[in-house]
Amino acid sequence: MAGICFDGVTKRYDDGTLAVEGLDLDVPDGGFTVLVGPSGCGKSTALRMLAGLEEVSEGDVKIGGRVVTELPPKDRDIAMVFQSYALYPHMSVADNMGFALKMHGVKRDEIRARVERAAEMLGITDLLAKRPKNLSGGQRQRVALGRSVVREPQAFLMDEPLSNLDAKLRVEMRGYLQSLHGELGITTVYVTHDQTEAMTMGDRVAVLRGGKLEQVDAPQVLYDSPANVFVAGFIGSPAMNLARGRIDDGGVLVLGQVRLALGARGRALAGADVVAGIRPEALRLADAATPDDLVLDLPVVLVEGLGSDVLAHAELDAEQVLTGDLEEVAAELGTSSPAGVAEGRTRLTARLDGRSRVRAGDHLRLTVDPSDVHLFDAATERAL
Repeated sequence: MAGICFDGVTKRYDDGTLAVEGLDLDVPDGGFTVLVGPSGCGKSTALRMLAGLEEVSEGDVKIGGRVVTELPPKDRDIAMVFQSYALYPHMSVADNMGFALKMHGVKRDEIRARVERAAEMLGITDLLAKRPKNLSGGQRQRVALGRSVVREPQAFLMDEPLSNLDAKLRVEMRGYLQSLHGELGITTVYVTHDQTEAMTMGDRVAVLRGGKLEQVDAPQVLYDSPANVFVAGFIGSPAMNLARGRIDDGGVLVLGQVRLALGARGRALAGADVVAGIRPEALRLADAATPDDLVLDLPVVLVEGLGSDVLAHAELDAEQVLTGDLEEVAAELGTSSPAGVAEGRTRLTARLDGRSRVRAGDHLRLTVDPSDVHLFDAATERAL
């Protein structure tokens, strides 16, 4: 096992494009760190530089304290699991798993012992004699994992290994990967665009945007205390509601026609222009006892029933702030709002109990605890 370090790592292509810029990131020995972000954020490029598949333009990559920046992939003692299974169709599962060991001159008995041990760990012992074409997608992915496990590397590098699986299999394989890491304790760097995968699998999550590291921390810290608007909008499903507003002289948050009293925190920020963030699950139905200065009275435009939950989408007359993929889509459309939302308005999502009888066209009285309102500087978009 070994820790991993990106020390000021930059990847600049010949045309001047910066794919990764000044990346400083430590992955502790035995840790499971997930690199997450929208398409084109540099996460896969960072992983490929770590693996030696991409040259580093500036900075150093270290594995186990050893600088490996100039070393070829075969000398880095890592195992990589790709999005594609890359199994040899003419070989059995056992031969696929043991092929790399055979190429390294490991004795036949040792190969068989390692393959059998890995197969038992992954629950694929009964598949060892089969060919890849006779396996399901989940079974093929476990074989690809087994091929990495038998090598007993210092680190696992995984590049969106579950993206080809259906939703049910992804959940199942997440469990396998977590169990595997718990049993082996091998340092793992995992790349995904799916923040749900990131939050459920990693003990630390690194959020990238435009080749730069925005924040790295434990998943719950990212959820509770996002460092900026981008992380706030990217982490969480459904995404955090983000809208532009201001704090008036009395410390009240003004979002269009809505007024939310924030108490001492609001008074400390009196006069500030802000981006306000409220998670859908922080919103709840107001009752008769709810103070008027903590009520959002909004028209419902769409309701999505999820069985246990209902997502009620209401409209707020304040400018919406977009992040991640929604920001890119809006830019391509030449607008500041996503499809279906008028300019200068926000689609506010509330996650309510599945038994809530809410319909499109209703007026919904919502409330939120002031402590659950995230505030960001409107100019810098950094957390206040």
